[in-house]
Amino acid sequence: MSDSLQRTPLYDLNLELGAKMVPFAGFEMPIQFPAGLMAEHLHTREKAGLFDVSHMGQIRIAAKSGDVKDAAAALETLVPADYVGLAAGRQRYGLLTNDEGGILDDLMVANMGHDLLVVVNAGCKVQDADRIEKALSDRCVVTRQFDRGLMALQGPAAEAALVPLCPAVKNMRFMDVIETELATATGPVKVTVSRSGYTGEDGFEIGCAGADSEKVARAILAQPDVLPIGLGARDSLRLEAGLCLYGNDIDVTTTPVEASLGWAIQKARREGGSREGGYPGAEVVLKQTRDGVSRKRVGLLAEGRAPVRAGAKLFADAEGQKEIGVVTSGAFGPSVKAPVAMGYVASDHAALDTPVFAELRGKYVPLHVRAMPFVAPGFKR
Repeated sequence: MSDSLQRTPLYDLNLELGAKMVPFAGFEMPIQFPAGLMAEHLHTREKAGLFDVSHMGQIRIAAKSGDVKDAAAALETLVPADYVGLAAGRQRYGLLTNDEGGILDDLMVANMGHDLLVVVNAGCKVQDADRIEKALSDRCVVTRQFDRGLMALQGPAAEAALVPLCPAVKNMRFMDVIETELATATGPVKVTVSRSGYTGEDGFEIGCAGADSEKVARAILAQPDVLPIGLGARDSLRLEAGLCLYGNDIDVTTTPVEASLGWAIQKARREGGSREGGYPGAEVVLKQTRDGVSRKRVGLLAEGRAPVRAGAKLFADAEGQKEIGVVTSGAFGPSVKAPVAMGYVASDHAALDTPVFAELRGKYVPLHVRAMPFVAPGFKR
């Protein structure tokens, strides 16, 4: 491993647990543990898995006025989501856009009552923080908390595993966020908990001081039905859930409309809404919402057992004469028991059940456009 790679607060514990470490977004991260990718994926779907996601960036935004709505209004100048209308104790997905309507990053924003907590992707966190600071520093205090730990507890047994350590989570519903305490072997630790995740399952994301991360992880892993899970299974789980991976499925060359993420732009920010536009690339996004786009992100289900990987070209015909798109994520879906993928296709080939063909080792493999997610979500509404 390169000496330049960073390590999360859970690095030593990951090694102790037998993790195979790989470079990811500038960090040494666990790709899998001894159970293996397939077993880790299925265990998360059936019971509960704990993921180290401390490489992600945590940023706090506090309005100089002291009013969280002022911080929300400021952030809306960068993100086409309704954060002014977001209630305290709730969080919402969003997209950081550029002047062309391209996606600089996707993020989660929580209204903590007194300030906003923003979680951004590892590979983008420095640029995101720079962009937010530059745009908001006249109105807000922006604090990087990149040294904090973050872990995701995911799966149908997640609540049962966390409640004995942190009773306050029992009454939370999907996208609720609280600040509370979690019991560890050496006493209670302050944590921020959201009922969310990126697997399609019920679960929680738990943030804490870096120094407390290992204590928190050990306490959770000591609970019945919890196994450590690596980034390999995290990727196959999010793909089955139809969730985008930044850098693969969305980037600066894709807009929210092309990415089929128009749902992340709430009514208040759409055409005719009370705070229409007002973010970078708004004219492009509003026009595309109104007039349509030439390509769209879709789910793809392959026939046979061979996975169709990212980068595979998509065609309208079995002879490979008419190219219509590209696969951006693809893998064998252990829960679906079939290869699953997502990618971009020409809009006239984006209707459900449309047959398309992927180039795979000189052959043209049949797929069909399918609705996402590929697995039923387990969120607690």
